[in-house]
Amino acid sequence: MNQTADQAIQAAKEPPIKALPQLRDILGFQVLAATRKEAVAIMDDYLDDQKPALITFLNAHVSNLASRNAQLADILNSSLILNDGVGVSIASMLLHGSSFPENLNGTDLVPLFLHDSRHCFRIYAVGAAEGIAARAVAALREMAPQHTYVGAHHGYLTDEESAAVLADIADKRADLILVAMGSPRQEIWAEKYLMQNGGRSAICVGGLFDFISKEKPRAPEWVRALRSEWIFRLMVEPRRLWQRYLVGNAIFMVRLAAAYIRLLRAGRGRTAKPSTPKPPPEDKSESLLPQG
Repeated sequence: MNQTADQAIQAAKEPPIKALPQLRDILGFQVLAATRKEAVAIMDDYLDDQKPALITFLNAHVSNLASRNAQLADILNSSLILNDGVGVSIASMLLHGSSFPENLNGTDLVPLFLHDSRHCFRIYAVGAAEGIAARAVAALREMAPQHTYVGAHHGYLTDEESAAVLADIADKRADLILVAMGSPRQEIWAEKYLMQNGGRSAICVGGLFDFISKEKPRAPEWVRALRSEWIFRLMVEPRRLWQRYLVGNAIFMVRLAAAYIRLLRAGRGRTAKPSTPKPPPEDKSESLLPQG
């Protein structure tokens, strides 16, 4: 009886074993398959480590860019990748037999993560045009007041200005940087200035600052529910986005069709199973999650 009680006390002292996140291969990239609630917990676990960690998002546009940009592909492969948009959901359905549990686009997920996170971060925002990052920080402070928001800077940076921003980040002891510069610039900037030199964790948040600052309108909720926000964005900014969505989506679907044909020829078809992440090299980290 005493032995059982002692075992129970010891078990209560031991930290829970973290489950491996389920990943799905989407045209060469391992993408998290999770609900929003699960994603928040996994992001928290991923940012627990003392080493800098990078969180990114994969949509059809980023997938196309990475298919011809080896540097971007390498950066994505060293990050925790979340699914963004209907294109990668179609890819999941075709290649793995089911859609992603939920759309984890950054505009919705990042504020939710900051609100629900068990961490209390010191947050610095870098990106968008002059003044927008500061307005985005003000909005995030209202949404997730438990964090300390230590700085903001626009994202149109020269190398010299980037070094100055990095020094400001270090001086203010920021430990989570939100980077909103668009792909592939935001991922490359985060890797160069934060992962390699700054030792700070980062989330690449795309157009988040523009939307939460109300610089740009978001699609109505019913449009988002139909997974058609890209159509709304195309209507609002046709000159800037027509090539990304009209040409880019067609290219993505051609790439997806080619991948599906390869699956059929390999004899797997729609029975392909979701993959699980490979353990990281011992000399890099003991974490079960991919490391930056």
